[in-house]
Amino acid sequence: MYIPFEKIKIGVIGLGYVGLPLAVEFGKKYSSLGFDINKNRVEELNNGHDSTLEVSDSELRQVSNLKFSSDKQELKDCNIYIVTVPTPIDESNAPDLTPLRKASELLGEFIQKGDVVIYESTVYPGATEEICLPIIEKKSGLVFNKDFFAGYSPERINPGDKVNTLTKIMKITSGSTPEIGNFVNELYSSIITAGTHLAGSIKVAEAAKVIENTQRDLNIAIVNEFAKIFNRLGIDTEEVLNAAGTKWNFLKFKPGLVGGHCISVDPYYLTHKAQEVGYRPEVILAGRRINDGMGEYVATQLVKKLSSKKIHIDEAKVLVLGFTFKGDCPDVRNTKIIDIVNELKDFNMTVDVHDGWADPKEVECEYGLSLTSELAENHYDGIILAVDHSEFKEMGVQEIRKYGKETHVLYDVKHVFSVEDSDIRL
Repeated sequence: MYIPFEKIKIGVIGLGYVGLPLAVEFGKKYSSLGFDINKNRVEELNNGHDSTLEVSDSELRQVSNLKFSSDKQELKDCNIYIVTVPTPIDESNAPDLTPLRKASELLGEFIQKGDVVIYESTVYPGATEEICLPIIEKKSGLVFNKDFFAGYSPERINPGDKVNTLTKIMKITSGSTPEIGNFVNELYSSIITAGTHLAGSIKVAEAAKVIENTQRDLNIAIVNEFAKIFNRLGIDTEEVLNAAGTKWNFLKFKPGLVGGHCISVDPYYLTHKAQEVGYRPEVILAGRRINDGMGEYVATQLVKKLSSKKIHIDEAKVLVLGFTFKGDCPDVRNTKIIDIVNELKDFNMTVDVHDGWADPKEVECEYGLSLTSELAENHYDGIILAVDHSEFKEMGVQEIRKYGKETHVLYDVKHVFSVEDSDIRL
């Protein structure tokens, strides 16, 4: 089986932070279709704008071989399908494969003999072959690895990163047969300038992706635990990390809130599969508990500091600067800032949240929270610098402190300013 490159027509299913950049790059070389069930998303892309800011308006308008659509019938002319839908977790931290299942059912309507399906969504090892491909088989009536084939090439997008973009990050590839593995690898090699790594199987590629973010999650967790210890000892965590970082093999991670769609979610996919096969992962889950509790920890630390300054907690007004899950990025998915807000409200505090990057409508819809656009000076008892947006860095500590009352507390969660400039740091 081999699809001649001149006859390739690619359909990318899902046009979020992962799918859109991929569709754009493939659209520069091949006839491509970007499909999404969100009609508003498709409309904005057809108007030449990406609200996620991953692709610039000028670049979006320059891609001539790419079409965007929410009409599933447009998919029938494709012969390579790339699935980039979200893979979230549910309220009990179990994998929610609903978007992946629905995407597979959709492809089952249109896939034809000789076609190739490539999954990019992060999953646990085995999910592609155990969950997704049987759905396509059942819906289409075709036989996997006889009538159609599959690959897995995990996404490595870092939202908001304008340096390490899609083509500059080495891509893991894999295929359901050695021949398909080589084909998938060649396909991605045609757009990825950083090179590719062909894994020995789809399961190996799935496992490689899920441990990337799990390892990062654990590294942040131990630094968060360091921060809790050093705060009790009256030692500044950043100073300790800078000192330890002088050793060549010390890993330089910082404490913080771990949100977003990847690092705080992916470990649960691995632990789910581990427990399914009879192994309970202790270290991974311990790291998750630490990181999931950091929002509550930040709120509690602020309350203690306010009390030490004789500020009445149940009358306090707090300003939280930043709501997205990371700096200079509009993504509010799984942001842990909401944990800080909810915990402070449990203390009967008045909490205002300001973030020019976040979409107020999305925040209201997802979290039931109204963002504050206009800020009053000399108004707040506590200020939490929760996200390191460039605007906050440029404002400087004195401008930010103007929003505080004569006696107030500034909590610099992200270590934006020096230890001398803030009243408390993580």
